[in-house]
Amino acid sequence: MTKPHLAFFAHDLRGGGAERAMVRLVNAMARRDIPIDLVLVKTEGAFLQELDPRVRLVSLSGRRTATSFIGLKRYLNDSRPVALISAMTHINISSVVARMLSKHKPKLILVEHNQFDRNFALKKGLVRLAYKAVPYLYRQADVVAGVSEGVRASIADVIGLPPNQLSVLYNPVITPELAEQSLEKPNHIWLQNRDRPVLLAVGRLSKSKNYPLLLDAFSLLLQNVAARLIILGEGELRDTLVAHAKALGIIDSVDFAGFQQNPFSYMSSCDVFVMSSDWEGHPTVMLEAMACGAPIVSTDCRSGPSEILAGGKFGRLVPTGDARALAIALEATIAAPGSAQPRIARANEFNDNASADAYLAAAGYQITRPSDVISA
Repeated sequence: MTKPHLAFFAHDLRGGGAERAMVRLVNAMARRDIPIDLVLVKTEGAFLQELDPRVRLVSLSGRRTATSFIGLKRYLNDSRPVALISAMTHINISSVVARMLSKHKPKLILVEHNQFDRNFALKKGLVRLAYKAVPYLYRQADVVAGVSEGVRASIADVIGLPPNQLSVLYNPVITPELAEQSLEKPNHIWLQNRDRPVLLAVGRLSKSKNYPLLLDAFSLLLQNVAARLIILGEGELRDTLVAHAKALGIIDSVDFAGFQQNPFSYMSSCDVFVMSSDWEGHPTVMLEAMACGAPIVSTDCRSGPSEILAGGKFGRLVPTGDARALAIALEATIAAPGSAQPRIARANEFNDNASADAYLAAAGYQITRPSDVISA
């Protein structure tokens, strides 16, 4: 008997935490011989090359998410998946509309990766109007989930449902491939020829990450400790951040190294992994760094870091927006990084198989053994 198949929907597979999480999730399911369709508005992005070949790619050949529901509706009627899973608000809106218009009604699972209320505040024009429809649209889904307890609470505030009517579906973070890649030699001279501590930050160069705060804190740290800072990621604020580093007089000690296909080799080699965010969802990069053994310093932002670090048990937490506190925590961590093993063990709780189990349960599958999954 042919196994029922699941469909995942995304805009593309460009380098981002949500996209990386989706690739890991579909790969974990494909390894169990579960038929998976990955439906993309645009078939592009660095993570395409990481896809398991058993995942069937479906391209809607579109340009904009706003009109992607037309092609998605056609896909639902033609392919008839048992469940449709999407992530991030703009994609989720298209998923809801497509299922409402489709004759075939798969189970619909919507996942939010970040603080919805903060994202909503940044939107303008027609996008803001679409976001205002979320309380109605999300009620049409079978499952609405956040990637952390904090995100679930944020969704509850926005759509007016109590948290116990929402789910938490943690990101699939730890994979066998991550461990292998962490052993590779990092492609950076500062990590190959170490003459001083190297700090590492990873994430899109965007407002939520508050990299100006990190640069301010690093400038204060340099008054006491000779160190270097590598920032991996691309984004709209790159030029602004480079200018800020130059204004602080620290540009020679900071490298904006862009997107790296293998950030894990950097994580396993750095002296401190640092996050300076004003808000997060459930920061995958923090768990990746912990899995690589890196000591962690993070702002105690809403939400994610405190949940992952168990209130500071597995890394140092500092108030958001406090550059001096961040600098002090960085200096303390360089001096006393602590044992890597507790951090690694904590990160391994968020492995790809555990995440796949949770998603399959949400989709209505009964898991009997890794290679045998049947419809409920």
